[in-house]
Amino acid sequence: MKICWFNDNRLGIVKGDKVFDVSKVLELLPKPTYPAVKGGDPVIANLAMLRPAMEAAATGAGLAVKDVKFLSPVAAPSKVIGTPTNYTDHIAEASAQRDVFTGRYSGTIEEQGLFLKANSCLIGGGDPIKLRFPQRRTDHEMELGVIIGKKASNIREEDALDYVAGYCIALDMVVRGSQDRSMRKSVDTYGVAGPWMITADEIADPGNLEMSLAVNGAVKQKCNTNQMIMGLKRQITFGAEYYTLLPGDIIMTGTCSGVSQVKPGDVMHCEIEKIGAMDVRITAND
Repeated sequence: MKICWFNDNRLGIVKGDKVFDVSKVLELLPKPTYPAVKGGDPVIANLAMLRPAMEAAATGAGLAVKDVKFLSPVAAPSKVIGTPTNYTDHIAEASAQRDVFTGRYSGTIEEQGLFLKANSCLIGGGDPIKLRFPQRRTDHEMELGVIIGKKASNIREEDALDYVAGYCIALDMVVRGSQDRSMRKSVDTYGVAGPWMITADEIADPGNLEMSLAVNGAVKQKCNTNQMIMGLKRQITFGAEYYTLLPGDIIMTGTCSGVSQVKPGDVMHCEIEKIGAMDVRITAND
């Protein structure tokens, strides 16, 4: 199943080239309380209960995929987690461009640790990325996004994928500079997830997916998730050693070589096998 949020915060299912509005199933969610229980994103947390109702609600003519604005497929993640330097070829390009990458890429992922992106930076593929600092270099970093489906803390690696709700395309945008990466990657609009979440049961082997990114038609990044240094299971368990992962949390699993600067007017075409594709625009900041 492909699940999305679109237009004016409508919940949808994507089938073929159509989007079906299933927002009425939100009435089935438990009523919110205050202070809120830290249970993660309500839709993702209750997905098993909602799925039959969503399928039943997907009726009528639907809307053409090309005519809707896709928002982030997770409306309220408790956190967005990044995995640094997870492809050997990206480590090599960073080492060769110390003036751009500021020499901070050293040590294993375990030694560096995972990092967090502010929730406020997250947008969907239908929104533009706005360059906050035009005098500085902003780069694209395309990645596989893993969406956590249930609470996870100190879990076994062999069970890790059981905690996944689904997958999406992710862009871990970054402004280059000397600040900590969590700050430079948390700029408004610098986290993109989309165009939808494909549920985990649709992806037999997330560790073997082709992915690519092109800027204005020129391919910049192209690789397979089987080239990751730290696999998906280990990333999930490593994160769950330090954080309690909650439904809707997004792990951006690392980027391959080919990262490059983007400028206003650019259009990035992002594609991951079995998940889908999306075009994301770059604009100047308002």
